Amino acid sequence: MRDYWTPAHHAVEHEDAETLARLLADGADPNEVFSTMTLLTHAIDVEGDGSLQSGRPLAVHTTAVLLAFGADPELADPDGHTPMDVADHYGHDLAVKLLRAHIQRADHR
Repeated sequence: MRDYWTPAHHAVEHEDAETLARLLADGADPNEVFSTMTLLTHAIDVEGDGSLQSGRPLAVHTTAVLLAFGADPELADPDGHTPMDVADHYGHDLAVKLLRAHIQRADHR
C-alpha cells in the first residue's frame, strides 16, 4: 500500500508526525490533495477513525504538524468537506480548537 499514497499522505495515514514534519520541511505541499482528501482532512479523518476503532483517546499530532507548516484550515477536499466538517463528524474537539485558532489568526492578518 506504500506506493498507493503520496509520501505525505502515507505519513498521515500512519500518523507518523515525525516523517510528515520532515517531508513538509523539505518542501512537500501542506495543502496537497490526493484522491478525495487534502492532507488536513485526511489527518483529521485518520485521527478520528483511529480513535473509534481502537478506543484510544483522540490524537491531534498530525493535524498540528500540518497547521504548523501552513495547511489551510478552511481548504475543502474535492468532495467539498472542510477540515472543520471532518472534525465535527468525529466529535474531534482538539482538532476543532486547533482549526478555530488557525482560522482566527488568518482572519486577523
